Amino acid sequence: MNSRLYNSPAGKVFDIFNYVMLGILGILTVLPFLYIIGNSFATEAEITERSFFLIPKVFSFSAYEYIFSSSTIFRSIGVSIFITVAGTLVNLFFTLTMAYPLSRSDFWGRNVMMNMVIFSMLFGGGMIPTYLVIRGLGLLDSYWALMLPGAISAFNLIVVKNFFQQMPPGLEEAARIDGCSDLGVLWRIVLPLSKPVIATFALFYAVGHWNNFFSALLYISDSDKWPLQVMLRQIVLLSQASVGDMANMDPNFVQPPEQSIKMAVIVVGTIPILLVYPFLQKHFAKGVMLGSIKG
Repeated sequence: MNSRLYNSPAGKVFDIFNYVMLGILGILTVLPFLYIIGNSFATEAEITERSFFLIPKVFSFSAYEYIFSSSTIFRSIGVSIFITVAGTLVNLFFTLTMAYPLSRSDFWGRNVMMNMVIFSMLFGGGMIPTYLVIRGLGLLDSYWALMLPGAISAFNLIVVKNFFQQMPPGLEEAARIDGCSDLGVLWRIVLPLSKPVIATFALFYAVGHWNNFFSALLYISDSDKWPLQVMLRQIVLLSQASVGDMANMDPNFVQPPEQSIKMAVIVVGTIPILLVYPFLQKHFAKGVMLGSIKG
């Protein structure tokens, strides 16, 4: 009956409507990014003359040459990569190790701890108390200040806990018969079957660390420890003054358009984390629980 419905004229019209709507939504999603990339390679004259374009008539790399003219940008990229990788591992460690015991119905104090987690979603100390705590712990100008305050996301913790609760109890019982401890069950049974949720929240945590610049702005005063986002912000703020100084020193220096610098900064800050997604995508819809228990 389903095949007849899909092959009917109404089903074909519905499919065509879906393809058209999804195509339009896809174009609307990609179009702004293509516009940003096109503007990052455009000359000042073209940006002034044309209000909207995707492909510039004349390609100019002056904005990227200006951004990468200093070696500090490469150091900040390395800092961002370290913070993203280390911070994501910290997030996953604390989230998974807290979600597993909370997912067990025989865990004493489970309801009290869950209420505390939910309370943290509704109320927070605020920026100034958080800063005072960071300073009191001696974490200022330390990478730990960018990783420890958000080590656990309450929402992510609840989702992971619910995922663990949906696992068949027969898996844990079989593992315990074979002599596995609680950590053994978590490491050998639960985590291998949780790759989709781990990959999903690893991406969420990684994107959060990569895009976070406000915490570094508050807690990191040493410019050698600035992540990429803070460095790119500094480049945008100082572009006019620094470009003017370079033009005075070198008469042949071509001033990059301010708009191109802003667009190039967005591209430089977005492309690295965007390249991570294809490596995690395969885990999102993978049904690893299918067939885990037979009979």
